Amino acid sequence: MNDLRVEEIPPLLLHTVPESAESISERYQISAEAAVLTENAVLDLYGMLAECFTASVLIPQLESPNPDVELLKRCWGFVERIMDHSSQYVSGAVYFEVLEQLLNEGELLEAAWPYMKDRTRARTVQMLNSYGVFVPGINRR
Repeated sequence: MNDLRVEEIPPLLLHTVPESAESISERYQISAEAAVLTENAVLDLYGMLAECFTASVLIPQLESPNPDVELLKRCWGFVERIMDHSSQYVSGAVYFEVLEQLLNEGELLEAAWPYMKDRTRARTVQMLNSYGVFVPGINRR
């Protein structure tokens, strides 16, 4: 299990994916550096991941004809780091606000797959199988 404390996750997001800073600052109406240290950022982890990470950074990169490969690697490194967190609050936020968002659009999942790490891939395949969704090259050969 993950030994990262829940309150360390918002600062980890900003540190790992500084491209999320503008969205974080807009969401909390203070500097991103200050926002990630507040209790609000911890209590709003689902919203932060949904709006400031997935919608603002991850999906636009996955939809881009020329994605920033280094940025996508950092994004998936962040996801891998927090995905199996011992807190169901954190693991649920990743499940619903990051991974499940990719399942709505098969093309996003296919674009993300090369950058995902092993545990993230395994969790994604479990999700696909449990939903009865089959994506060629990912969970159907």
